[in-house]
Amino acid sequence: MGDSFFNCCYVPPHPPGEEELHRPRRTEIMASTSTHISSDKRFLIFFDFDETIVDETSDDIVVQAAPGQNLPGWLKDTYQPGRYNEYMQRVLAYLAEQGVTESEIRSIMEKLPATPGMLALFQFLRNRPPQDFEVVLVSDANTFFIESWLRRNGARQLFHRIFTNQATFNKDGRLVMRPFHSHDCPRCPDNMCKQVVVRDYVARRTQERGRPYQRVFYVGDGANDFCPALALGPRDVAFPRRDFPMHRLITETHEAMPGEFKAVTVPWASGEDVVQRLRKLVAE
Repeated sequence: MGDSFFNCCYVPPHPPGEEELHRPRRTEIMASTSTHISSDKRFLIFFDFDETIVDETSDDIVVQAAPGQNLPGWLKDTYQPGRYNEYMQRVLAYLAEQGVTESEIRSIMEKLPATPGMLALFQFLRNRPPQDFEVVLVSDANTFFIESWLRRNGARQLFHRIFTNQATFNKDGRLVMRPFHSHDCPRCPDNMCKQVVVRDYVARRTQERGRPYQRVFYVGDGANDFCPALALGPRDVAFPRRDFPMHRLITETHEAMPGEFKAVTVPWASGEDVVQRLRKLVAE
């Protein structure tokens, strides 16, 4: 893991020390767990969800549940840059007021199309020896959207950890979403800096394992996937979706600040492109 933007984004591994306990904006890491993770994994691979695993943005698609499949102008006008999570909480409250049910939202999420070749990439990871890949999902969507899709597509057990905004239905039938954490990174939305998550997780797991991973991989598409990819080292691989914001930001960084972005960059249009490179790397 490189030292890029270390000061603005780094959070010490948990459990926190005395100094960390007294920070006013302490980061809380909440994760959905599938299994105990063995310490023999050779590689760690992170995935984004929206427009990486699925070929849509789940927050946009949930609007299909609204009357007329549209949100009223007054609600759209409440959006403020950097505060998207708060905006989505209002959207979910509005859907509940309109009588949209849990099963209707789940049904919409289950129908999200996978990105091209993504299910083949999952199959590749599933078929590798168990000591090859530790698979982690990091997303600014929410637990309900993600778990609904993964379970419907038989992919839930592939992921050892899921880091995302908690979302549960309350007694009134409203999907209530809580921000994942707070952080000090000026580059990311208020509720989630994925670099904080990635750095914290890698540091903690390296300590638990007693050794680093051979390589760390990050598969993403958006501007908020660029920030965690900055933390990757020269042996690691960033897989940005071709011509999406993450890819453009990496290209611009290479041009403006050579050497700042350290990871090998492998753009992908299909999950098959990722499979092709991983197949070579695991054989080394």
